[in-house]
Amino acid sequence: MNYIFLLLVTFKIIKRKLMQLKEIMGFQTSQSHSTKWIPQPIFKAKDVPIDVHENSLIQRTTLNLIDHSQANSNYILSGYDSWMVRHPSALNSFERLMKNATGKRIILFLDYDGTLSPIVNDPDRAFMSEEMRATVHEVASYFPTAIISGRSRDKVQDFVKLNNLYYAGSHGMDIMAPSMPITSSAGEHIEIAINKSCTEVPFQPAKKYLPAIREILRILRDEVEEIKGAMVEDNGFCVSVHFRQVQEKDYGLLEEKVKSVLEKHPQFCLTEGKKVMEIRPSIKWNKGNAVEYFLATLGLSSCNDILPVYIGDDRTDEDAFKVIQSREQGYPIIVSSVPRETKALYSLRDPSEVLIFLSRLAKWRKTAY
Repeated sequence: MNYIFLLLVTFKIIKRKLMQLKEIMGFQTSQSHSTKWIPQPIFKAKDVPIDVHENSLIQRTTLNLIDHSQANSNYILSGYDSWMVRHPSALNSFERLMKNATGKRIILFLDYDGTLSPIVNDPDRAFMSEEMRATVHEVASYFPTAIISGRSRDKVQDFVKLNNLYYAGSHGMDIMAPSMPITSSAGEHIEIAINKSCTEVPFQPAKKYLPAIREILRILRDEVEEIKGAMVEDNGFCVSVHFRQVQEKDYGLLEEKVKSVLEKHPQFCLTEGKKVMEIRPSIKWNKGNAVEYFLATLGLSSCNDILPVYIGDDRTDEDAFKVIQSREQGYPIIVSSVPRETKALYSLRDPSEVLIFLSRLAKWRKTAY
């Protein structure tokens, strides 16, 4: 009897702790129709009081269970799941996101590497799947869609192979968008070239740096040729040095060579992404500016009924996340399977989840209208 009684008490305690863990891992939802983000604090489990009439053996068992359960909950909330509380899954939140999108015009912005295609060792083989291509084509038929990549515009367009969307390469420094005189969301006039046929024209704010970029590209290729696995990529208005296949012992030497080239060109800066160093012009232009540019050229900058959605995985996408947050409208979504500092409000784990999200978005559009 004592044994059965002990099992029953233990079962009740475990049940209570599981309920508390469920509350901890739950996401708060807002009944508001606003698209503004609502902070979602982490709640700690309350201490469970021990019945003073329970015998000492039961008390010791209970205390051990509580300590073990609290240790497990702290462990769970200290990693990716804790991060997910602050940056909920865009898939799990999809219905709520679309409820807030009712009556608004969605504009879709997508990064390429790590978002539409997996990160691969050879950057020349970062191909998107046919299923992803078909899905992007479908959503672009419903919503204005732009791909903003660190790759050269021609290269990312060659990867995607779609003509029903807009492209921006070199982190937004080479944009192909509808041609029309525009102003930025801050009211500043933006000079663009307008051709006589009023079709798409390139906007290239760093065009004057092209001769220096060509020189940097040539020198870097000579300098890093001896480092096994290093690859120098011409991305139009920036130069990328990939070291994903470089041995760790050579990281320091590679960085030293890249910085030595940069020292001779003070008008350029060095940034780092996922196993890649990038040299680009030191101008006040980034992916966030590219988002503003697209909204302006589409005549949407001052509209209150738009909902920009930006999905990206790179550090350079943070500039775009900031712009969308500053507008207090839209959904910045980061693609990451590990916790990281970000201005994004929502998250997706990897390109496979991006595919599901875009598929749901297209399906929602077909059934909502």
